Amino acid sequence: MERVDLIIVGAGPAGLTAGIYAGRAKLNTLILEKHTIGGLVATTDRIENYPGFPGGISGIELAERLKTQVESLGVRIIPSTEVIEFDVEERVKKFITTDKTYLSKAAIIATGCEPIKLNVPGEATLRGCGVSYCAICDGPFFKGKTVIVVGAGSSGLQESLYLARFVNKVTIIEILPQPTGEKILQDRIKHASNIELLTNHKVIAIEGDTKVEAVRVLNMVDNTEYIIKADAVFVYMGLKPITEFLRGKLKLDSEGYVVTDENLQTSVPGVFGAGDVRRKVLRQIATAVGDGALAAYMAQQYIEKNGTY
Repeated sequence: MERVDLIIVGAGPAGLTAGIYAGRAKLNTLILEKHTIGGLVATTDRIENYPGFPGGISGIELAERLKTQVESLGVRIIPSTEVIEFDVEERVKKFITTDKTYLSKAAIIATGCEPIKLNVPGEATLRGCGVSYCAICDGPFFKGKTVIVVGAGSSGLQESLYLARFVNKVTIIEILPQPTGEKILQDRIKHASNIELLTNHKVIAIEGDTKVEAVRVLNMVDNTEYIIKADAVFVYMGLKPITEFLRGKLKLDSEGYVVTDENLQTSVPGVFGAGDVRRKVLRQIATAVGDGALAAYMAQQYIEKNGTY
């Protein structure tokens, strides 16, 4: 069992920014991360809407810069650590992970979101065999091939443009009548010679024995089904919050997002929510960074007033 001042759950932009501010405040701070340091940012090919980078910056580079800055301030990042249980005992925040139990005076929940799955036949069995949720991770394996991207939001469009650099053809399948991604990305898609956009279409199955061979789609207009041959399927259907371990402990909204006030205080005193995991209108790197800074400041204020074991 280890005791610290502050525990931050999640090492995405919100959690890492909170770590920077906590480190500068000289709080004994731990960041617990289950998956990739940098969160979904690290799986993004190019970020073009984060201030200060007019030419854009790769997600991996931005994540690495944040990590380096956090660690330079003495904040420890504990990777590959899943929180399986959270509790509060007489104001002490208790996090039970797969390896160890941690106690803290205050906590910041910055777990972010994870991809929504299609939940269609073939998706689970072919995951890692052509079904992917990360184009930057798995895309290069399909150089010169034909791929499907499911979802025409900003992420789907951005990753389609990335894939189009080296695959033979990208087909984007969108269930809605129009793409919903940023207009600048929609314009680029229109001018890409090897990208096809199918709106009003729904993937109903992914086919193949040991690897992806095709997808079965439904035309939502005339209700016809047909097959599209493909070597890979990249799913960008949106995101859902990573909050299962918080159910019954913190107040969540109907979609599972953490409910906070304007100072990012959750329903439990001394526990703050930051980034995409909390209920908010806009989920972007810039808003996550702002959340991280405020959450760390509020945690510092809480610890100074109430932080005793």
